[in-house]
Amino acid sequence: MGSEMIGAIGLGLLLLLMALRVPVALTMLIVGVVGFAQVISWGAAIAQLKTVPVEVLSNYSFSAVPMFILMGVLAAHSGMAGKLFHSTRVICGGWKGGLAIAAVGSCGIFSAISGSSLATASTMTRVALPEMERYGYHRGLATGALAAGGTLGIMIPPSIALLIYAILTEQSVGDMFMAGLVPGLMGLAMYALTVTVVMRLKPSLAVAGEPTAWREKLASMTGLVPFFAVFLVMILGIYFGAFTPTEGASVGAFATLLYALVKGMRGAELWRSVQETLALSTVVFFMLVGAEMLGYFISVSRISFSITDLLYGMELSPMVVVLCILALYFVLGMFMDAIAMLVITVPVVFPIIQSLGIDPVWFGIITVLTVELGLITPPVGMNVFVIKAMAPHVGLGEIFRGVAPFIVSDFLRLALLIAFPVLTTLFLL
Repeated sequence: MGSEMIGAIGLGLLLLLMALRVPVALTMLIVGVVGFAQVISWGAAIAQLKTVPVEVLSNYSFSAVPMFILMGVLAAHSGMAGKLFHSTRVICGGWKGGLAIAAVGSCGIFSAISGSSLATASTMTRVALPEMERYGYHRGLATGALAAGGTLGIMIPPSIALLIYAILTEQSVGDMFMAGLVPGLMGLAMYALTVTVVMRLKPSLAVAGEPTAWREKLASMTGLVPFFAVFLVMILGIYFGAFTPTEGASVGAFATLLYALVKGMRGAELWRSVQETLALSTVVFFMLVGAEMLGYFISVSRISFSITDLLYGMELSPMVVVLCILALYFVLGMFMDAIAMLVITVPVVFPIIQSLGIDPVWFGIITVLTVELGLITPPVGMNVFVIKAMAPHVGLGEIFRGVAPFIVSDFLRLALLIAFPVLTTLFLL
């Protein structure tokens, strides 16, 4: 049996095990080890199994992952989210639908610290949903805005998804972060515009809040200072080379820790934050070990080269290939976790992208945006289920209906980024 056939069988087995609900990390590890053994030998596979975990855990770039996770967990547990929503509520709350816009804005700003869509969605739902319900907002609009706003965490830097994509494809982490800045801000602006349009079409879904004076609006902006301070120091430091992404993550985590301590976080809460960080980091690293082993198997089986040759034989244009890959990501995003999807698929599709001469940074941005869509798309929609868990009194169908206008907005943003790739390179040196 040829190595390409073994590779194809391995990918089929990968899909089968995932369909059987075997944990993603374990699935990748099993397929990677067994496949490598079939192509090379069991001795070589065991040797790889001994060295790959050490390679991943000793990779300096990967050490940024727990730091970004710690930063997000500390921000969630320190009360930063509550102060953030209060500030944006004072600024926007007097408008019709203003609380929903404030929720989206808070999600965008909070995601610049947390780096995680799920953490952003859960934290901001806990803070913002009761306030919107108190003012009589339609539950679908309120939860839809929070579910969509939570997805901004996967694009606005520092994004764990962009970090992992950069490491897997050997791209500059700083370039990926800066490339995600404009698409992330576009998402924030377009979500706010979506709320405005929904209010125009269905004014009964929300009411105007209490108007506030400009003096009060300006005073409330002080609540945004800690977020922008941490974000700017971290991102500008990485961008201008003052420190590496790993050092930047450590600086951000340390600054967030100082803020948490000043605001009264003490032993038990701090220890709980550390435990949560360890648990989340372990999951991510287990997936990265599995992805590395799967990547070795794909490499030696040469299945990606066979797919590339097939595409060349079909004489498809590079853009058609990209659209086909994005369609695949969109379908997978309905059923899979975003990080798991990236670590499984990037080793397969990236060699194809390289062979077609496509800009890997631009491709990474539109890929992550497509993955982001999966967070709010039925039947799984991880962000939707997070919000359902936080608000069990709201029906799942109601949340999906509420998020539908934001999905349309995301498709429009994706179309703009595909049509105008320069939007991802505006801040690149």
